[in-house]
Amino acid sequence: MPTPAQTARQELDAVTTALQLRVAFPPEVLAETEALLRAPGIDDPLLVDRTAMPFVTIDNAYSKDLDQAVHVAREGDGFMVAYAIADASFYVRPGSALFAEAMARGASYYFPGFSVPMLPRALSEGLVSLNADGPRRALLFWHSLDANGELRGTKLERARVHSKAKLSFAEVQQLIDAPATSPLAGKPFEESLKLLKVIGEKRIHLAAERGLVRYRREEVSIELDGEGLAFAVMELVRDDVELWNEQVSLMCNAEGGRLLRESNNPAVQPIYRVQGGPDPERLAGLAKLTERVCALHGLPETPWRWQQSAPLADYLRNLPRAATGTKEDRVARALMRQAVLVNLRSEYSMEPGPHVGVGAEPYARFSAPMRELIGVFLHKEAVELLTGIHPTAEEDEKLRAQVVLVANRSRETQKKVQNLANEVVMNRVFEPELAKAKAQRTVFTGTVMGLSGAKVHVRLDVPPMDVKVLLFDLAPFFGGAWLEVADDGALLRAKGKTEPLLLLGQALKLKVSKRDEKYRRWVFEAVR
Repeated sequence: MPTPAQTARQELDAVTTALQLRVAFPPEVLAETEALLRAPGIDDPLLVDRTAMPFVTIDNAYSKDLDQAVHVAREGDGFMVAYAIADASFYVRPGSALFAEAMARGASYYFPGFSVPMLPRALSEGLVSLNADGPRRALLFWHSLDANGELRGTKLERARVHSKAKLSFAEVQQLIDAPATSPLAGKPFEESLKLLKVIGEKRIHLAAERGLVRYRREEVSIELDGEGLAFAVMELVRDDVELWNEQVSLMCNAEGGRLLRESNNPAVQPIYRVQGGPDPERLAGLAKLTERVCALHGLPETPWRWQQSAPLADYLRNLPRAATGTKEDRVARALMRQAVLVNLRSEYSMEPGPHVGVGAEPYARFSAPMRELIGVFLHKEAVELLTGIHPTAEEDEKLRAQVVLVANRSRETQKKVQNLANEVVMNRVFEPELAKAKAQRTVFTGTVMGLSGAKVHVRLDVPPMDVKVLLFDLAPFFGGAWLEVADDGALLRAKGKTEPLLLLGQALKLKVSKRDEKYRRWVFEAVR
């Protein structure tokens, strides 16, 4: 629980300490950084000069570590997509203090309102970042697409680029939706941004034709206020331009993985991101669950019940988008969440394999080299493929194995960061409720997103946060009944009874009851 003297930012800082995250950089890393700032290598004669091309970066408005810049142009009856990625591997080389520090950190870690970067900010937000204040080094992917958006080929080069603008998703979306009022109208990159929409939609359509499952991701933004005292928790709706931009990033990562795999050069050491398909038993369970939920809520089988003979992608795409807070909206959200849970987690591997989540094989994570060690290593391998200059295979293979371990470990660390940061946020949101008389406490309405084991998983409407309610805590609401989850998670009932007491996808109203300090959890009670 926060003490009166602690700000929200101070509580989050305590999380970095608890997880032993490396916040300060050692002197030798700072010394190397200063040396690079003095000799940045921007004028390297080996770089192809692409500074005249109107590249732009498109990211969240508050992003400072800009990994990618994009330019789209017509090419005959098709398109050419140029995707520039910050050349972190030039600055972060094996054997250097910077590389050793990146190995120790593994990735940048993101908290509400701030981050703990993998690289010093003078690099990740300055020299390496594709800012619009001057030329930068980049690994440049040239993707040739046909008229339907299918790839015809990809080429790599090490280039010098100059982003012409730092744009936000909202700014680009305004240009697409209302060009007459957009300040971007008439800019040298206007046509490129409009073509990004064209190729983005074509790539999304191709993915749908391949049966790629797309989930309605519920993203939450948690921000600190200006003084670091409190949180603002908001649900985010992704702009279309973010989805189009994502398609270019996915294409780059898939093509980068393919180029490394197909090089047939034993000195090139790829690392892949793999994700196997869902277990058949879990898919069968999902099909039964949709059938039961459909019957319990009195909904028509079409489109609410999933028949396994039909692609899951089609089923999820056709789930109704009802008004927020309606029964249909809550059921659709709950079923989408259950569909997500049938998936296996992705991981990094030295062996190629499918990544079913993005519909690619192979798939390699090239697109975040300033924020992930894996990107630094893959860029190094791509440069070695281009130049033919390699370290000994034995040394590189040993390093690759270490990088895989670090990359997978850093993903687990980011999960811990998220969980502990969420705990801090929940404490700040719910602690004031304890100062109120029980009758005056806020009633939080949410959706039952899951029924499993001894818990009910609820997504609150406002603020949009996930909370867990133990069956033991719900028992008084149902007259003290001994509760059990039944029908593979479709309903909650009293033990030995058949009548459902609570359904998956149902609205549930909760009040804060108390804070259980022993188990570091908030206790809720259901209300009428």
